[in-house]
Amino acid sequence: MSASTSSEKLRVLLCDPENGLRRQLRIAIRQQGMLEVMEAGSITLACAQAFQADVAFVALDPGEENRLADLQDAGLRGGILAALNQGSVGGAVAAMRAGALDVVLKPVRVEDVASRLLELGMAGTPRFRQSRLRSDAGVRGAPMAGADFCGFLGRSPAMQKVYEHIHRIASSHAPVFVTGESGTGKELAASAVHARSARHAAAFHALNCSAIPRDLMESEIFGHARGAFTGAHADRAGAAELADGGTLFLDEIGEMDLALQAKLLRFLQDGKVRRIGEGFERQVDVRIVCATNRDPVAEVKAGRLREDLFYRLHVLHLHLPPLRERADDLLLLAGAFLARFAGEEGRPLPRLEPEAWAILKHRHWRGNVRELQNLMRRAVVLSEGGVVPPALLMDEALVPDEVLSRQPDTALPLVSPARIEPFAVTERRIIEEAIALCGGNMVQAAAALNLAPSTLYRKKQGWQ
Repeated sequence: MSASTSSEKLRVLLCDPENGLRRQLRIAIRQQGMLEVMEAGSITLACAQAFQADVAFVALDPGEENRLADLQDAGLRGGILAALNQGSVGGAVAAMRAGALDVVLKPVRVEDVASRLLELGMAGTPRFRQSRLRSDAGVRGAPMAGADFCGFLGRSPAMQKVYEHIHRIASSHAPVFVTGESGTGKELAASAVHARSARHAAAFHALNCSAIPRDLMESEIFGHARGAFTGAHADRAGAAELADGGTLFLDEIGEMDLALQAKLLRFLQDGKVRRIGEGFERQVDVRIVCATNRDPVAEVKAGRLREDLFYRLHVLHLHLPPLRERADDLLLLAGAFLARFAGEEGRPLPRLEPEAWAILKHRHWRGNVRELQNLMRRAVVLSEGGVVPPALLMDEALVPDEVLSRQPDTALPLVSPARIEPFAVTERRIIEEAIALCGGNMVQAAAALNLAPSTLYRKKQGWQ
């Protein structure tokens, strides 16, 4: 990567009509030491310099997203970091579809922008072109920054690590143990491992151990012969046979009965399947991927997961981060889900106003991506006038009853200052103590103070 060597610096193009912001960014970028700066006050002027740039920062007004293609057509060698003047989900999605590798909202932190530009510039070879890695097309090779990875959506550093790890472990035949909270996409990760492996042309078969009655689980995995038990009216192959040559995914492995865990261990050792009611075995070639939303070590200590089975399965470990650790992906995910469900429901694409966006940013996301997906479907169905009401996104389950029932004139006295001090100082102390009392949850704190979450978010940004 010639531009990233010590003898040649990465060249960044700053495109923003605000001369003051360009000056601040120029100073911050030069402090990185590996970037040289070119500037333009408009996209038209930027196109004249684009062929010399490795990466670009481009401020966009509403409706300008498609102009990012002009920069690429003019010869921009690398990726684009787009800046939006408002919290428009539709605008962010449009910018990414037009070629942006990442999106930030104004006002920006110049140090963060400088660091992100350096990351994009060092992203890889070929020179930072956005790439969509599509498993159904049989694409192989190292993962690169892009909107999709085998069904995943997200480009945060946490997800880039996941993609890279999937790429590294996919070619192996060893078992994979996937961990992560409910709703983080563990089955999608197992499918991605299969899709990028040499087994991708064979079957991928998934079983949820918590959704199948325990007395039927053995039959689901290993199959049964006709007459083996009441209701067995015909021979039936189990998931292990159906996935022969491919991948068998066992979700919530800790829910499996201990006796069946012993049979699974034996299957892992010799690769032989014996259907219930049969006296002979069948040899199959299956890669096992399993998952749990619990701590597997704690499950072993509690006696719910056999230790010998755990070590047999836990050869390669893949952990999926919760949504609250992928804040950079929230805007992209929300916009994609809104667009998807608006199309499915035959309704216009609704808009998230800044206040609604602030609520999403500070939600705890106990259900992770699945929770966001369901929330965006509800927003599409229930929103009116093309705007998602902020109240529709509030999570009352996370707000204490005493907060919900409190009247505005009976708010708790959070502070009692012993002396007269400036109002701004008192206000900041009240807000910070409210946030602390609510465990850092901005939405709860806003409800306790009878304020909009966006107000707290704006004030906190001002202090920083």
